[in-house]
Amino acid sequence: MKKKFTILGCGSSLGSPWITSFNGNLIKNKKNLRTRCCAHIQKGNLSVLIDTSPDIKNQFLLNKITSLDAIVYTHEHSDQTSGIFEMRPFYWKNKEKIPVYGSLKTIKELKSKYDFCFSKKNGYKPIMKANIIKNNFTISKKKNKINFKAFDVNHGMINSTAYVMEKIAYISDCKKIPKKNLFYLSNLNFLIIDCLKFEKHPSHLDFVSAMDLINFLKPKYSILTNLHTDIDYFKLKRKLPKNVLPAYDGLSFSF
Repeated sequence: MKKKFTILGCGSSLGSPWITSFNGNLIKNKKNLRTRCCAHIQKGNLSVLIDTSPDIKNQFLLNKITSLDAIVYTHEHSDQTSGIFEMRPFYWKNKEKIPVYGSLKTIKELKSKYDFCFSKKNGYKPIMKANIIKNNFTISKKKNKINFKAFDVNHGMINSTAYVMEKIAYISDCKKIPKKNLFYLSNLNFLIIDCLKFEKHPSHLDFVSAMDLINFLKPKYSILTNLHTDIDYFKLKRKLPKNVLPAYDGLSFSF
């Protein structure tokens, strides 16, 4: 059975370079070309997407992803949601609404911003079915299933949802993890964690904070994501132990 996790995008809210060609401290290399954060899980014939970035169409095409069974959202910010309308072809292909999962607040925001995806609008049929998550939920297709554990993490002025599945944790937007939720992150094979900048930031983990968390949790492997334009891939890699990697678009691993 194919079991593959792919980092589709690992850039911060504007990616790199910005639309103005601003590239910060990044040298010219394809691993510094970053689209907005999202990820994909393939388990057999089950295909699950985490977030719909503004770059989602090209992310799917570049990674040759041709099926979709469900979408899981971390939070409501536009860099994680605004590619939602690109999902229409999967509604046509599957001939049924695409299941969407998220916290109560995230689902409310999605229905407000993208109401045309969830209810009939100007003659267009709704293409998605919203599911408000609890701490544990399962997404399945025939004999394949993925069990998710979900919990809140602080993301500045809002909460974001962290997900653990198949001994993989995905926490792309995070300033702080409440102590009561740290037990969800024990015995991980992979921790994918926010690391926006070398300097401190009000709504994201910085390099030192991310590494402190990794050293405390001791997953087998860690991947730093949501990288801003001041974090060069190669400069960051030189600072890391062998079991910690900077993310790059298209990075994948089997589980």
